Amino acid sequence: MAKKLLVIGHVWPEPKTTAAGSRMLQLLESFISFGYEITFASTAAKTGFSLDLTSLGITEATIVLNHSSFDDFLVKLKPDMVIFDRFMVEEQFGWRVVEFAPKALRILNTEDLHSLRKAREEAAKKDQKFTLDQWRNHPMTLREASSIYRSDITLMISPYEMDLLQQELAIPEALLFHLPFMADAISPETVQQWPSFEERSDFVCIGNGKHAPNVDSLAVLKNTIWPLIRKELPSANLYIYGAYLPQMVKDMHHPKTGFHVEGWAENVGDVLQKHRLLLAPLRFGAGIKGKLLDAMIHGIPSITTSIGSEGMHAGLPWNGTVTDDWASFARAAMELYQHQKQWTVAQTNGTALINTLYQKETLQNRLKIHVSEVIENLVRHRDQNFIGQLLHHETLTSTKYLAKWIEEKNRR
Repeated sequence: MAKKLLVIGHVWPEPKTTAAGSRMLQLLESFISFGYEITFASTAAKTGFSLDLTSLGITEATIVLNHSSFDDFLVKLKPDMVIFDRFMVEEQFGWRVVEFAPKALRILNTEDLHSLRKAREEAAKKDQKFTLDQWRNHPMTLREASSIYRSDITLMISPYEMDLLQQELAIPEALLFHLPFMADAISPETVQQWPSFEERSDFVCIGNGKHAPNVDSLAVLKNTIWPLIRKELPSANLYIYGAYLPQMVKDMHHPKTGFHVEGWAENVGDVLQKHRLLLAPLRFGAGIKGKLLDAMIHGIPSITTSIGSEGMHAGLPWNGTVTDDWASFARAAMELYQHQKQWTVAQTNGTALINTLYQKETLQNRLKIHVSEVIENLVRHRDQNFIGQLLHHETLTSTKYLAKWIEEKNRR
């Protein structure tokens, strides 16, 4: 009999609009290959971009926040494993899973450290230099760390954030598991099929408009970097793609200066393979960047920042150039754009990174083994997590009765 997995999603997955959606699809496909029978549940409303999970054999369920109907849902489903998609979901539903499905393995999928991204964003908006003290003292850090302790396994997409949690917050390594984005290996035959340097033209930038780091980076491109590039390369163009672009980004559209805001692209691969260089001047953020991984997968070098490349290359040569100075950023972009030999080396670096750090088959096997080992030793694993037990006793008790109070209030 197949084991049952319940995934509680913060939103319904949108693999064609967000890196988080692609990540969730990778997780779902992995557990399907492990033989799990999957139910995906969410309180969110679907959009036109939401993936039809039933096409993958996954059962879809709509659930209600602060309502005992979820308890009945759990009792009936009897899941062997529950994945909380981001810490906010674990806060909302974790105590109910503990109470009504106590034997189920609890996995937290972080996507990135939301607290780190938020603290960096606040520093950037105040034009302050970010420090780890700002992150350690941020209220969201306390919430996120508490959620990690309450979970049996927390999936970390970035090795930098793995180290940060262990070194700065002393979170035990046994609670964390590094699982980056997963990609198929790039073969020499695939490389030969890519458009060549001469067949590609212009610059490209991709990013979901609901993601604050992306909107900020587009403002940097428009106001600072692109004027420097366009001055030296007057016939070059920059194309902006992304779903949910806000009006302020749409208003940046100015073809006379080569700045084109195109909106959502259904096939990211086709877009990337048309262009010669991807620009990602990210000033803040966390996790690892789907757009930069997609660039490597489709053979387009990138210019980005230390935040952009953080946790993505393990000291190996980057797929282009990393710099935090905007004048240097523009010079590096122009240099790589015009010199085929350097461009080809950068493209080769990207292929090596995918094949070394992101191979799907290797990562899926590691995940399967780790999950099996924790399940086999679950009682001991939980006994060793004293802080997690403490938080379940104290924090979850308060959350539980607050939720019950809200439910009763709504009923009346």
